[in-house]
Amino acid sequence: MTLTAAPGRARQAAGWRPPAPAYGLGLAAAGVGAAWGVHRLLPAVPLLTAAVVLGIVAAHLPGARGLVRGVCRAGLSLAGKRLMRLGIVLLGLKLSLNDVLGLGWATVAMVLGVVAATFCGTWWLGRRMGLSGDQPLLIATGYSICGASAIGAVSEVSDSDERDVATSVALVTLCGTLAIAVLPLLQHPLGLGDEAFGRWVGASVHDVGQVVATAQTAGPSALGDAVLVKLVRVALLAPLVAVLATSVRARARAKQAEGETAEGEQAERRRPPLVPLFVLGFLAMTALRSTDVLSTTVLDSAATAQELLLAAALFGLGSAVHLPSLTRTGARVAALGLCAWVVIAGASYGGVLLTT
Repeated sequence: MTLTAAPGRARQAAGWRPPAPAYGLGLAAAGVGAAWGVHRLLPAVPLLTAAVVLGIVAAHLPGARGLVRGVCRAGLSLAGKRLMRLGIVLLGLKLSLNDVLGLGWATVAMVLGVVAATFCGTWWLGRRMGLSGDQPLLIATGYSICGASAIGAVSEVSDSDERDVATSVALVTLCGTLAIAVLPLLQHPLGLGDEAFGRWVGASVHDVGQVVATAQTAGPSALGDAVLVKLVRVALLAPLVAVLATSVRARARAKQAEGETAEGEQAERRRPPLVPLFVLGFLAMTALRSTDVLSTTVLDSAATAQELLLAAALFGLGSAVHLPSLTRTGARVAALGLCAWVVIAGASYGGVLLTT
């Protein structure tokens, strides 16, 4: 009698292994450690920026390329999605409603105007330029709200392709990093005092870490105003995600109504909730911070955890960037990024002049 090997044993004998998320999560943790080392050696380079760059490098190293795209891919994708959500939830602890109200309604209105102009202008221009997939939406979100964190949040709702997400994150991170070097050089030529410069940075630079790195060059008063203005932009993440979720649900219902049964039913099954759970968590953390019941130690620990989670997520997203595939749209993506940078810098500069 001939014995037949069990399917699982046969696959193992053939050298097949199921993709274990632990491998990719371990690589992401190693990437965060390396990014932390870069940040310690070069304090001007934010941890999150270093994490994205190292993820891109890891995806293109000859010796690591197969590892990143093979056995580690599942865990790296998990980091880019799940850990990103946890980091966004903890990001809410940086925002207090009392601090926002302390800025004054004129500044809050200025931030709303800058965000609306940047988001709508970038999205429209990206579509006119013929960028593929959700790239116009994701780039517009990253520039107008809070960089890679906002891109990750919106991609969850829009069910965006991982490559579109990775490309958008890489572009926004690059421009935000350039802002660290460029904006301080423009403070005095533009006639901005320290506090006005801080508000300009907070309204125009993408990631929170990049805002801190840029604004601290003008002193503590500039840094304080920059962070507060930036957090007002962060607060707009929740309503933006809710609006996009509503749009996705409406499109699913429209497809069903038009008789596109298979596609409509598929969209209906995967439609996002009106307010995703991680956005509710973000709002809950903001409300908790506003009560002033949390100690400084707890807030500092949460801030550290939030930065580490986002760094791991951004390493995972960076590892999905495939530079050769960007050659088809690279020039158009770069042109959109430059135009969006000019729009948000110009609109925020005008807004700061009107409100100071």
